[in-house]
Amino acid sequence: MTIEYLSLILVVVALLIAAASLVAVGRLRVKVHGIASTPVVSDALASTSRTAVVINPSKPDADSTRSALLLAWASAGLDEPLVLETTVEDPGYGMARQALDGGCEIVIAAGGDGTVRAVGEVLTGTRASLGILPLGTGNLLARNLGFDVEDLGACVHTALQGRTRGIDAARIELERADGTTDTNIFLVMAGIGTDAEMMADTRDDLKAMVGPLAYAEAGMRHLPGKRRPVTITLDDGEPLERNIRSVIFANAGKLQAGLDFVPDAKVDDGVLDLVVMSPRSAVGWAWIAAKTALRHRRAIPVIEYFQAKRIRIEAQEDIGSQLDGDTTGEIRAVTVTTVPLGLRVRVPAY
Repeated sequence: MTIEYLSLILVVVALLIAAASLVAVGRLRVKVHGIASTPVVSDALASTSRTAVVINPSKPDADSTRSALLLAWASAGLDEPLVLETTVEDPGYGMARQALDGGCEIVIAAGGDGTVRAVGEVLTGTRASLGILPLGTGNLLARNLGFDVEDLGACVHTALQGRTRGIDAARIELERADGTTDTNIFLVMAGIGTDAEMMADTRDDLKAMVGPLAYAEAGMRHLPGKRRPVTITLDDGEPLERNIRSVIFANAGKLQAGLDFVPDAKVDDGVLDLVVMSPRSAVGWAWIAAKTALRHRRAIPVIEYFQAKRIRIEAQEDIGSQLDGDTTGEIRAVTVTTVPLGLRVRVPAY
């Protein structure tokens, strides 16, 4: 098998994910206008719980989504939900706190994975439930929980009348070179290394033109690069020395286009799945891509999987980081611990 063929596999997988995201966005624009008239939504609005909607106004059709939601509530003869918009400075933390202070029992995050993560962080450890109205291109938590991300009416019904399920959250401490530490919650995947640097280096002008395809372009530019030494400690085990390109901390394992990147990851098992990738070249990346696309379970030397309740990684130099797709700058060390069943989420009843 030639290097060119292996590299082609990697490109195809990246394009497959991006194309699936573009299709989802197109279908979202069709579905959003049916929210108010969807029978299942009308039935759902019998809920008496105080509800808030935290909406990201930058998402496609955010305005029409908001109007449709308000019309649905009005048609059912109910008081309007508390609607709060995120800002560039605050992706949802303050809005979720305001919703809790207002006595809301259900807080619906209407946006992408970043909005869901911000609202979910505030709700972790509380009795309030997270509802999800997926308006992003990835919508990874919704996908991992079995949502039909193309049917917004069903997602509203789920938020109000679905069953409540506890899922794990992951608490991550990012340590900077200057000694400062940031602590956050993530719900799907966090990472350090190439994946974070790819996201940070995605061109905004290209993203505006072609959407998720811009990530594939950035990914191809980041295939070359050096491996970096890190020390990995799992729970109370002996430290492991590795030379890595990228490390993923997974609370859930599914990506777009049906790709099961971390097959053993479960959102309610009380442990984190760690994926350590150490390819030396584009051939190694293509090997990883082929394994993922073909769902091949046999071990390969360029990718390792571990499970633990607490994971600490120390790097010898600055390395990029990301949480649920949002870049979070360069770090020198990271500690991740599980919060077992720490977040209540409304999920489909089936």
